[in-house]
Amino acid sequence: MMMTIEGVMDATVLDDIIRRLLEGKGGRQVQLSESEIRQICVNARHVLLSQPTLLHLHAPIKICGDIHGQYQDLLRLFENGGFPPASTYLFLGDYVDRGKQSLETICLLLAYKVKYPNNIFLLRGNHEDAKINRIYGFYDECKRRFNVRLWKIFTDCFNCLPLAALIDEKILCMHGGLSPELNNVNQINDLPRPTEIPDNGLLCDLLWSDPAPSIEGWGESDRGVSCTFGSDRVSEFLKRNDLDLICRGHQVVEDGYEFFAKRRLVTIFSAPNYGGEFDNAGALLSVDEALMCSFDILKPVSNKPFENNPAESKPSSYRSNTSRLTLKKALLSTGSPDFR
Repeated sequence: MMMTIEGVMDATVLDDIIRRLLEGKGGRQVQLSESEIRQICVNARHVLLSQPTLLHLHAPIKICGDIHGQYQDLLRLFENGGFPPASTYLFLGDYVDRGKQSLETICLLLAYKVKYPNNIFLLRGNHEDAKINRIYGFYDECKRRFNVRLWKIFTDCFNCLPLAALIDEKILCMHGGLSPELNNVNQINDLPRPTEIPDNGLLCDLLWSDPAPSIEGWGESDRGVSCTFGSDRVSEFLKRNDLDLICRGHQVVEDGYEFFAKRRLVTIFSAPNYGGEFDNAGALLSVDEALMCSFDILKPVSNKPFENNPAESKPSSYRSNTSRLTLKKALLSTGSPDFR
C-alpha cells in the first residue's frame, strides 16, 4: 500500500524510495515505479499548497541555485552541506531539463519535501513549466523511461510550487528577479496557486527576469521573455521593502556565484560543468543565524569517480587568507549591509 487511509504516504515506503535514490551514485538510473513517483507527486502537491506562495523562512539555511538534472552534483551538494533534516535547504528552482537525470533529481527533492516539509523548500523555476520542459529534455526523459501521463502528473505538481522566499525578513529569494509590477514583496502572496506560468506579468518576471549591468531602469531581455533590470531598481526595491539582499538563480556564472548592484544581489548557480559544455563551478550559499553568508564551491568534475570529488572551497579574492569566502553582514545606520 502506497497510501494510508488518510491519504498520507506510508513512511516506510517513502524511506525506502529515499534510500534507493541516495544509492544512485555514479550516474546509474534509480529504479522507481510509476506508482511510487505518482504518489510522491500527489503528496508533495498537498504539502506545497499547505505552505504560502511567499515563504517566510529563518536562518540558518543553505541556498542552492539551478540543478538542471545533474543528479550526481545534487548528491555532492547534500554530502557537503548535510542531508536533510540535519540542514535546512532552500532551492531556487530549475530542477529539470538539460541534465541526464531530471527524474532522480526531482524525485529526491520532492520525496524530501514530503518527509521533511519544514527542512527543505523548493521554489519554482522557469523550467518547472510544461511549455519549457516539453522542449528542453524533461518531457523526453519521462516519455522514454515511463510515459507522457507521468510528465503531466509532474506538471500538476510544478504548478503548486511557491514563487519566492523571505529569510528573516531581510533576504528575498526567487528564481529570476524583479518585476516592474512588484512594489511590495507581499504582492507575491496574492499570486494564485496552482497556476501555469503566463507569458508576461509579475509571476513571469519572478521566474524569468535578469539583472543587467549596462542599463538603468528596465530593459528588454535577449531571452524574448520578461525583462532586465539595472542596479538602480535593485537599490530602490530593497530600500522600499527594508531588505538587505536579493538572492536568485537562472543564469550560469563562472564561479558558481556572482554579485550585482554593489553586492545587494547575488546570482547562485549550483550545476558545475553545466550540461558538459561550460567550465563553471557550482555554489552553495550558507546563511547563519546572524545572517552571515559563506559560499562553498563545487568544482567541475570531468571523468573522475564521484566518490573522489567532494565539494571544494574556493579561495576568495575578498579574504585571501582563507579558503572559504565569508561575507560579513554589518547593518549600518543607513540599513545597508556591509559585505567584507
